[in-house]
Amino acid sequence: MNIGEAANASGISAKMIRHYESIQLIRPSTRTDAGYRTYDDNDLHTLRFIKRGRKLGFSLDQIRDLLSLWNDSHRASADVKAIALAHVADLNKRVAELSEMRDTLQHLAQSCNGDARADCPILQGLAQQDGDAEHDCCAPHH
Repeated sequence: MNIGEAANASGISAKMIRHYESIQLIRPSTRTDAGYRTYDDNDLHTLRFIKRGRKLGFSLDQIRDLLSLWNDSHRASADVKAIALAHVADLNKRVAELSEMRDTLQHLAQSCNGDARADCPILQGLAQQDGDAEHDCCAPHH
């Protein structure tokens, strides 16, 4: 199949397929005599693996490692699990950071009257320096 067909079948744009090839995440495609890229079922399976990994938030480097393990019949599942658990820990950290941002913004929004006055706790909160506890009008109160 050509790159357009591979893109449609995998859900990855032709541009990203070319990018993945250029960074050697996928093997170089075979070419027709006219120089067009062609892909087979194995390439499609690899592209779908990458798409699923990206949907789960794995970085390209992590996907490269996972692909290497996927293609190694002598791999230890412990190596795969270690990558997955490290990613889970990173996701948990990001969830905590996002929750903190949400709570801070919610507090700022609740502190704002949202009327015609110029005084705005949201802008004051954004203007304060990190760690400025003395004027900490923005930290969520628990």
